[in-house]
Amino acid sequence: VKPSKTVAITDHATALAQAGVPVIRLAAGEPDFDTPAIIAEAGINAIREGYTRYTPNAGTLELRTAICHKLKEENGVSYSHDQIVVSNGAKQSILQAVLAVCSPGDEVIIPAPYWVSYPEMARLADATPIILPTLICDNFLLDPEVLESKISEMSRLLILCSPSNPTGSVYPKKLLEKIAEIVAKHPRLLVLSDEIYEHIIYAPATHTSFASLPGMWERTLTVNGFSKAFAMTGWRLGYIAGPKHFVAACNKIQSQSTSGASSIAQKAGVAALGLGYAGGEAISTMVKAFRERRDFLVKSFGELEGVKISEPQGAFYLFIDFSSYYGIEAEGFGKIENSESLCRYFLDKAQVALVPGDAFGDDSCIRISYAASLTTLQAAFERIKKALISLRPAVPV
Repeated sequence: VKPSKTVAITDHATALAQAGVPVIRLAAGEPDFDTPAIIAEAGINAIREGYTRYTPNAGTLELRTAICHKLKEENGVSYSHDQIVVSNGAKQSILQAVLAVCSPGDEVIIPAPYWVSYPEMARLADATPIILPTLICDNFLLDPEVLESKISEMSRLLILCSPSNPTGSVYPKKLLEKIAEIVAKHPRLLVLSDEIYEHIIYAPATHTSFASLPGMWERTLTVNGFSKAFAMTGWRLGYIAGPKHFVAACNKIQSQSTSGASSIAQKAGVAALGLGYAGGEAISTMVKAFRERRDFLVKSFGELEGVKISEPQGAFYLFIDFSSYYGIEAEGFGKIENSESLCRYFLDKAQVALVPGDAFGDDSCIRISYAASLTTLQAAFERIKKALISLRPAVPV
């Protein structure tokens, strides 16, 4: 199992900042907003009221009931509380789902660019990750024909992430329906729908839950959580919803690993879901700020020579193709050969920390997280631009 490059780069950039190097850190996928006050207060009150003991392994009945209500109202999918398991973050929910349904030799189909942890989670389950590349000209969306050509009798799980990390792409409903038609032909194939960014979405794009499509409820494991939309990354709270036998298996794995999530975080989670549809005003204010930042970066990078961009429709990442700069000798640095060396160049020359695309299965690109203030992003862009100007594109674009 490889370590997460995102975590490694974030840790390295943090160490540089602590040593006094003025690094701008745009590697981690973490909102720069504080947890909304109502949610924080609910956590504080839980501590004050002594709500600090173990909870049921699958999560409190109060939180699971609130999650069922949210899924029905916002996503059009019905679950009972025994079809929900609350975990220490959506990441744990995904790992447990992969471990629960995959046997050694099974294949896990993963469109690339992918979140760094998906292939490693497949390997942890002794399954084989099958990577399906997508193209920037298709907004990094999976081609149903490519999917159909790669499904075999060993295919067990298809992982979809919409809005996507690292690309910000959002799967339109029509495309998901085509994918669902293909899934329907293969009774053994399940879908893990990672919907952690569902509320960070920019109109006219809309979110569709895969489980809401005809015939897909029985075939889908839906993962979501509180980290991104509610700015609750450190609270470590996520959940999975799905058919009872799959979710029961996830619950069993959790009972032998971490047990239940934090009692305090779960009280905060109830408060988060009480903010109203899609998180209400607190979340729409955040999304508005993310959209403004996206627009600034798309326009700014779009004006640079030799750069290709697919405009993100959700999340808070920009996945930019800088491959025209590969093969250039940078003075005082050496040759820029790939996304990793270009990221090292940006860290060295521009003091901006970004994540190389090879960590996400696409070496032509680099991921920029715009979960930072507009002034920070403006400063970062100027530094990157200056560093690029001292290079020249190897191939005119």
